[in-house]
Amino acid sequence: MKINVAHVAKLANLPLEPEEISKFEKQLSEILSYIEKLKKVDTKNVETTSQVTGLMNVVRRDEAVPSLTQEEALSNTHSQNNGLFKIKAILE
Repeated sequence: MKINVAHVAKLANLPLEPEEISKFEKQLSEILSYIEKLKKVDTKNVETTSQVTGLMNVVRRDEAVPSLTQEEALSNTHSQNNGLFKIKAILE
């Protein structure tokens, strides 16, 4: 299976050089070939699992602890206003 890397790059707004396009086409073809091989593996008797390391969820109690003061939080910012971070507008 061949993927049109130039088209995918355009959709993702990724500028690619022609040599990158051919490199990625080759790599993606190899990946897809390997996936086709994996599809042929008989997994009928393999138990479904989502975790293979045997680790369990480890949780801790959610306890309030002291945090940074407002002065400490703002100590490394270049721009602040009325005790808040000042940033460029992100909405028009």
